[in-house]
Amino acid sequence: MSVRISTSQFYNTNQANYQRNFSNSVKTQQEATDGIRVRSAKDDPVGAARLLQLEQQQNMLEQYGDNIVNVRNALGTAESTLNAIGTILQRVNELAVSSGNAGFTDSDRKANAAELDSLEQQLFTLMNSKDENGKYIFSGSKGDTQPYVRNADGTYSYQGDQSQLKLQVGDMLSLAANETGYDAFEQALNTSRSETRLTAPAIDDGRVSLSNGQVSGSSTYNDRFRSGEPYSIEFVSSTQFKITDASGNDVTLEATQGGKFDPKGDNTEISFRGVDLRLDISFKAGDEADPDAAIAGHTFSLTSKADQIGSSRSPGNASSVQITGSSVVDQAAYKAAFPEGAVLKFTSATDFELYTAPVSDGSRPISTGTLSGTTATVLGVQFDLSGAPSAGDSFAIKVDTHQTQNVLDTISQLRAALSTPIDGDPAAAQTFKAALDSAIGNIGSATNQVTSSIASIGGRGQALDVQAETNSALGAENTKTQSSIRESDPAEVMIRLTMQTNMLQASLQAYAKVAGLSLVNYI
Repeated sequence: MSVRISTSQFYNTNQANYQRNFSNSVKTQQEATDGIRVRSAKDDPVGAARLLQLEQQQNMLEQYGDNIVNVRNALGTAESTLNAIGTILQRVNELAVSSGNAGFTDSDRKANAAELDSLEQQLFTLMNSKDENGKYIFSGSKGDTQPYVRNADGTYSYQGDQSQLKLQVGDMLSLAANETGYDAFEQALNTSRSETRLTAPAIDDGRVSLSNGQVSGSSTYNDRFRSGEPYSIEFVSSTQFKITDASGNDVTLEATQGGKFDPKGDNTEISFRGVDLRLDISFKAGDEADPDAAIAGHTFSLTSKADQIGSSRSPGNASSVQITGSSVVDQAAYKAAFPEGAVLKFTSATDFELYTAPVSDGSRPISTGTLSGTTATVLGVQFDLSGAPSAGDSFAIKVDTHQTQNVLDTISQLRAALSTPIDGDPAAAQTFKAALDSAIGNIGSATNQVTSSIASIGGRGQALDVQAETNSALGAENTKTQSSIRESDPAEVMIRLTMQTNMLQASLQAYAKVAGLSLVNYI
């Protein structure tokens, strides 16, 4: 059985072949010109999908590159500021050490105090530094909030937060672009965390003076000292003292030289469970006959400083009521649950709620209560108010555990000590020595904390350099892979173009022959 093909079918078939070969030839010529093999998904669906993934990765690598620049710039600003702060602290330490010179007079110390005042202002300015965008660099995530403010009593408070602003600089790496004031300044260990009090005789006769002490070993202090307080230090003679802990155990052997001392020694120091105390013995006229009797019986208590609870009213309060005093009335309840930062909020003239700071819209109170007169007692702490509050009044509560101290407060306290006259006053001189010890210790702590922050920035800078090299290598490999998928092999293209050109010529010749087939030609 034969199949008849119409003339139109001959025409259409040959025309389609010609057009297809022509289209292929044009496409290959374009590919030969610019070397691009994949222009759209129809050219290579699998290759096009892979190219899309690679382009997305390349875009992320470019964003990582921008983030690396931003982090590096921000860290550079913070590091240079911290270096300037470190330089000032070095000068502050020099002034503190020189102020202990035995030949210094009140005038010399006042001169140092005047320079300290200038350095304190410089530090205050640097710790409130801004970046090129006008944001405070040490406020954490609160870039529009000044990190440090000077309070009415001359102390300083940190208003920023502990948040680190992290940017992703690699597929698996995010780095903080900032150094918070909390990390750089607020975590400096306070070396003045202990205190002494004369318990016998009832009236100080000036013969025995014992400083509040300086914490020289923080771990020993926390592990050993805190577990045995309060201690009693009793002088049993002019050369020996005895220390007993809260349980009455004799722990004297843990002190320097087992409790022995030289009463004629200058600046005698006692070291006990991570605390260094300065001892000064001043005999009175007639004591030479029986020095032991003159000194025996003098007794001191030695404890950690009690937590201080401060408060401030919100500027938006409807009433002018203030918290006039606060005290711990239930030590167990206080230690168990009272937060270091809290907000006391009144829901009515008598009812109140206590929140852990900071307070947000979703915060829930950790305790509630009702006023007793003008006294609010919550979680073991009693707050005395100056009057009846209004509904909506709130008060910020801050607990000072004396574990840390920012350097601005340290310098302010040292400046006050240097400005206090001590010439000719042995008791004042002893107080000054204790204040100087405290200042030198806390300046050292502050310097170490700033140095630690600078080291942290340096570590992040090194991580940035490594990640930048990794990203660069990934980018180069990405470009290479995209090129291998998108671009053509020139040799293969030329072979294909030659083949397609021959096929185009053949289809053109076939079309011409078909076009010549007609019955008219045979009549």
